[in-house]
Amino acid sequence: RRHSSRRKASVMVLSSKMPVKRAVTARGGARGAVVRCRAEGIGAGLKTCHGGAHLSASNKSELERIAALIATPGKGITACDEGPGTIGGRFEAVGLKNSEEARRSYRQMLFETEGSNEFLSGAILDPETLYQRSSTDGALFPEKLSSLGVVPGVKPHLKIYELPGQSGATVMQGLDSLAARCQEYAEAGAKFAKWRSPLVIDVAAGQPSSLTIQTNMDDLARYALICQDNGLMPIVEPDISLKGCHDLETAVMVNVQVQSALYKAMLDHGVFMEGATLKPNIVNPGLDCAKSYTVEEIAKANIDVLNRCFPCAMKGANFLSGGQSLADASARLSKMNQVKGTSPWNLSFSWSAALQLPLLDLAKETGTLCLDEMSALYLEELKIAGAAARGEYEPQDTEGAHVPKEVVSVAA
Repeated sequence: RRHSSRRKASVMVLSSKMPVKRAVTARGGARGAVVRCRAEGIGAGLKTCHGGAHLSASNKSELERIAALIATPGKGITACDEGPGTIGGRFEAVGLKNSEEARRSYRQMLFETEGSNEFLSGAILDPETLYQRSSTDGALFPEKLSSLGVVPGVKPHLKIYELPGQSGATVMQGLDSLAARCQEYAEAGAKFAKWRSPLVIDVAAGQPSSLTIQTNMDDLARYALICQDNGLMPIVEPDISLKGCHDLETAVMVNVQVQSALYKAMLDHGVFMEGATLKPNIVNPGLDCAKSYTVEEIAKANIDVLNRCFPCAMKGANFLSGGQSLADASARLSKMNQVKGTSPWNLSFSWSAALQLPLLDLAKETGTLCLDEMSALYLEELKIAGAAARGEYEPQDTEGAHVPKEVVSVAA
């Protein structure tokens, strides 16, 4: 019986790169069992989760092609993925009625403004918009965008959920049914997807905690894996809010922690990195930070974060505006491109509010969708964003700088 136990314990597993032969026991004998390992394929042990090993060569090629199109120099993304409730809130704030037709005609203007495709590589759509048609020729919006040379994408995540015991920190829901939705969206013409994981720096509350970071980054990695398996190029969006009183050095530290965890999770999950894109926040001090920073200091902080952890395999980063004005976001993006040196990535924009809120302000006086006036302003905004993506926008006065809020003293 003891002899039999030794034989069972003496089996050696051979590397997939070694020829198949009889395993040698720990005592030097040749009694061990023959163990066969496949030398290639997704069943080969360590190769199971490596660089999209489960994907075909043609699937990888298409994912990488879409990532390259999104990273077209001088072009960026118009983010039009607000749900009916969110865009409805923006409409109602300026006296506009929130209806499906209002949302459709407004977004048609964003897609079809003449000349806009000179500055746009992609457009992120809400699922509702995927199935709406252009009144110009009856084409579905994904088809219309593609004909204009703009890659159509979609927002596939669902609602936000507060993590219990994490001081209000959240995760995004929707992974369980994501594969089915990705299949549906791909059939409707979407070529990429974008998933947002919102985070907040709250030093006093210890956030984002290691649990908050890991949970959200694992979700982003799993989302990316599922997207690629269903033919959609994933954009991963770790969105750290501008809220807070933290300084720029703290923001750099937290952004490095978050992004490092993201790329590690993506690699561990077997995501094909060359076929994925990053949508990060612009690294900034908190809105209530009492220390001043120049636009050059903020730009350098962003490049420092990327240089420390952003994989060269990924072709670009399309920064979100996150509540910044068009002027501030453009100033910071432009300076980043001016100081990035030999960094290999295309740095551009993926903006919603920075582009759209000034357009909606035009409707305040009339309470109607003044689409012609909106279209004209939108094109001017895109020219500014495109210049920033090329590093050619020059800030005016304090644009892009962090200027602390004035402290108002109240006499006793």
